[in-house]
Parts: sequence; structure tokens; C-alpha cells
Amino acid sequence: MTIPDPFRGIAVFMQVVQDGSFTLAAERLDMTKSGVSKSIARLEDSLGVRLFQRTTRRLSLTEEGRQFSEGCLKALSELENAQVQVKTQRRELSGRIRVDLPVVFGRRWVLPVLLEMVAEYPSFEPEVSFTDRQVDLVEDNIDLAIRIGPLLDSTTLVAKSLGTQKGVLVAHPDYLARYGQPQSMNELRGHSCITFGGGGQARPWNFLDHHGRHQPLSVRGRMGLNHSEAILDAVMAGHGIALLADWLVADHLDSGQLIQVLPECQTQGFPIHAVWQKNKHLSGRVRHVVDLLVERFQPEEPWDIAKKK
Repeated sequence: MTIPDPFRGIAVFMQVVQDGSFTLAAERLDMTKSGVSKSIARLEDSLGVRLFQRTTRRLSLTEEGRQFSEGCLKALSELENAQVQVKTQRRELSGRIRVDLPVVFGRRWVLPVLLEMVAEYPSFEPEVSFTDRQVDLVEDNIDLAIRIGPLLDSTTLVAKSLGTQKGVLVAHPDYLARYGQPQSMNELRGHSCITFGGGGQARPWNFLDHHGRHQPLSVRGRMGLNHSEAILDAVMAGHGIALLADWLVADHLDSGQLIQVLPECQTQGFPIHAVWQKNKHLSGRVRHVVDLLVERFQPEEPWDIAKKK
């Protein structure tokens, strides 16, 4: 008895869905465009439905095609999960994964997790880029990205929360000994402030009032720098007060090298997410990295200042 192959033509179909083009799918699969077209036609004949609407300008899924692609994603995800489980039992995680990270947060908090995985799994091959611009996961061929802030393209991405970045006002003990502790936000204007920005365009410091409403404060910075670690260096040298991310200053506050200024003031928080493409099934490598990051950062961020007090 011949057992039918339920996955016949699925790989070609899913590649076309991902690329949105027969031509691009053919290039990625090392096939001819006509070969891709014939494979899709055979799949449509076997299902008895049209999967794509084709015009001279664009290619789009029919409603049946959308439902079928969602089902294929689930099936492929389950298959990959089964493969990952077997590999994990053998203590093996292999293959290449392309990861994009914010420059400072990525180096300080995410890269150490990836390096642990490299040490544990000899065949695991992460390819990591560092940039603070928002990359296009499809165009740049990125499997996983870490983003801080609102997800503007959330309709095309799947996101997993890793925590929240909050701003903290900090200063060196020597600076506060010389100039005193400010007692209100208004008093910050009379202090040496180190701001983020350049060209005379410093970013305002964002606080929340007691109703949780946005309350920006414009401060005149004695020094303007466009890199958060450079601002931290200036604060550590005793040159003034700065508003910095809690994950950047948590260890310095814990050791007493820095002191939190106006701790009662609430600052605006920004979500931190791991994101990947919605129309691409979640690979075992991506799942493994995301799961480990969630394990390390949730339910309490390791940089949580309140926990360190």
C-alpha cells in the first residue's frame, strides 16, 4: 500500500507565502519559476481550491489559502518541536540563527545568554548584529530580534515580553556631596544635568504625574552625549545627574557607586520584547533562545532596582 505524503508541495507553498512571490521563492528553493508554479498548481488540484489570487501586480492568499497556511504553520511548528525535543534529550542544539540586538542592552544582558548556549552546544551557531535602528526582519533575514519600546509593526510579528525598561535618576555620591540632593523635579533645572542628544537638541526627561499621565521635563544639560554608556561614564566621574535605564545602572546602585535621585518620581516605562516573523514557523533554535531569555528575565527582571534594595 502506498502511503500518501501529506507534506508534498507544502515547502514550496510556505516559501511562496513567506516571500510573497513565485520568483523569490524559486530563487530561495533553487527551482525555476515554472517549477514553483506547477508545484502550487498540483497542490491546488489535490485540495480542490485556489490558494492564491494572481494578478500582474501582486500575489495574495485567498481565504482558503490563508486558512491552509495557518494550518501548515501549526503542523510545521509541532514537527519542529518534536525534533527539538529529541535533540534536547541528546543535549544537542545545532544550526545557525540570526539575531539582532540593541547595542548596549544586547551586549550587557542578551549576549551573555547566547554565549552560554554556544559553550553548551558546540553545533549552535548564532550570528549576532548590534544596532539601535529597527531592522526589517524579512529584508535583513533576521530570525529573532530584541526590541525596546512600542511595537509599531506588531501585525507582522509575534512578540514575547522580556520585561520593562524604566528610567532612573542617578548621580555619583561625590557630586551630591558637593551640590546637594535635589528635593523636587523643578530643582533639577538648577543642577548639572547630563542629557541624551546633540546639536542643541537634548531629549526631555519623561516622568509620570500622580495620575499616570505623561509629564516631560526639559532640562538644560551641561553635557550632551548621544550614547547611554558615555552618559554613565560622565555620571560615574561626578559630572552631574542623568536619567538612565534601570538595567544599565542597577549594579552601580546596588554597590553604592551611584545614588538614586528623587526615587519617589515615577518615570515612563518601555516594554522589552523578543520578536520574530508571524508568517514564519517558530524554529526550535529561536524557541530555545526565547525560552531561556524568558527564564532569565521573568517574572522579575534581574536588573529590578526595587528587588535589589
